[in-house]
Amino acid sequence: MASDFETLLSAMRKAAGALRDADIPFALGGSVAVYAHGGPDTDHDVDFLVTPEDADRALKALADCGFRVHKPAEGWLYKALDPKGALIDIIFEPTTGPVTPELLARAEMVEVYAIHVPVLSPTDVLSSKLLTLREHNLDLAPMLEIARSLRELIDWDELKRRTNGSPYAKPFFTLVEELGLAA
Repeated sequence: MASDFETLLSAMRKAAGALRDADIPFALGGSVAVYAHGGPDTDHDVDFLVTPEDADRALKALADCGFRVHKPAEGWLYKALDPKGALIDIIFEPTTGPVTPELLARAEMVEVYAIHVPVLSPTDVLSSKLLTLREHNLDLAPMLEIARSLRELIDWDELKRRTNGSPYAKPFFTLVEELGLAA
């Protein structure tokens, strides 16, 4: 897998162009969405969200433009690898539930590496990450990094409302309030 951030952004641009040209509604999510809003860069992967109805078409669009594609057993995402090793995840049914047209419609057009792409808000990215926390996965460090770098862009009331049912999200709010990050 590529660790070079420029390689990752180049693959993101190519994949976003393929999805756009195939008329597939999508949104950039995950750590690259955080970067697009002014957060830190990443060397992990690129997450694109599409509805379950569009997932197969999205995978075909990436295959048609030169990505090696794979449908892993997990059943909630597809994977595509560009020739330089950058990994693209096509996510359609994360733990928080199926990707909806409403979620995609909330995405804001942002210029990322010379292409305008719909990007999930920091509130949407954080709520998704907080709702995936479980007893054996309580690492709050990635969420705290987002909160530190993008605190002014987060709708803290909405984030609390969306994650209110998760006992694992509650410690995050205690931490951000004690650290003076939450508005």
